[in-house]
Amino acid sequence: MAETIKADENVDVTSLVCPNTFVKTKVVLDELDEGQILAVRLNDGEPVQNVPRSLKEEGHEVLGLDSNGDGTFTLYVRKVGD
Repeated sequence: MAETIKADENVDVTSLVCPNTFVKTKVVLDELDEGQILAVRLNDGEPVQNVPRSLKEEGHEVLGLDSNGDGTFTLYVRKVGD
């Protein structure tokens, strides 16, 4: 999937724990314009479960989640609303 999605911005939250993973993601997403895509690198476990769900609850569009093969994932989200 990564080959087909071009992110406008990237953020790595693998050094953070919940809920800071979502907080940091939201801060970066808030800086984007509506329709832009953010790629978020996050750890397996709680971040992979919670961050996409929280973004959907806020009305953003989750485009996909790719395994990086090293215990981390890349989440692609399109900003909706401004």
